[in-house]
Amino acid sequence: MWIDTHVHLNDDRLYEQAEDVLLRAKKDNVGLVINVSYDLESSRRGVELAQIYENVYTAVGMHPHDAKDYTEAFKEEMYRLAKDNKVVAYGEIGLDYHYDLSPRELQKKVFVDQIHLANELSLPVIIHNRESHGDMLEILKKTPIEGNTVMHCFSGSVEFMKECVKLGLYISFAGPITFKNAHKLLDVVAETPTERLLVETDCPYLTPVPYRGKTNEPKNVTWVAKKVSEIKGIPLEELEVILEQNSRTFFNL
Repeated sequence: MWIDTHVHLNDDRLYEQAEDVLLRAKKDNVGLVINVSYDLESSRRGVELAQIYENVYTAVGMHPHDAKDYTEAFKEEMYRLAKDNKVVAYGEIGLDYHYDLSPRELQKKVFVDQIHLANELSLPVIIHNRESHGDMLEILKKTPIEGNTVMHCFSGSVEFMKECVKLGLYISFAGPITFKNAHKLLDVVAETPTERLLVETDCPYLTPVPYRGKTNEPKNVTWVAKKVSEIKGIPLEELEVILEQNSRTFFNL
């Protein structure tokens, strides 16, 4: 079966229709999804959804956009939520220099603090990285993550991917690899070691071709996988087995 390793069922666009979204996914053989959080409310919603639906696991944590809201009270709530047996990762955390919705120095401070928190909780880490490659590598080298780590929705160069893999990271690809202007990203997919590969939708965002313009859903992870299969020359059925094993290994499922 397929596993969508990064969804936002806790987003308002999917939350109220989560049951239907998951049924549509199941029809396309997407058997498990990893819900990913970005603030306190989404972390709580994620745990709630994971308790309701057997095929949903969740991550808790704070997105760099919201670093300005990071407090000791938030950390305490993360400790509490992470005790839930359906919490399998910490994230998404990292740096976002595209929108700069929180000051960059604060983003870095909060990122490092959440790495320590994830290490204390013995959870894998899901990283958000946008236009911040240099600072990202510097932090990862200075502040080692003890568990499995993935660079989600990878958007960097082949060189950056190789640096990440050297540090032991997994590389996850989403809808953008299906876009017409994705030439450089296709080279990254081709060069990424198969044993370090994951796929995701990042739904409701980044809907892949042929559904661009519509709200993204977990069922569409198959379109991402088809593109990976085409680029790497791996039969789709074989890739399905590889990606399921990679995903289960990463999240300890």
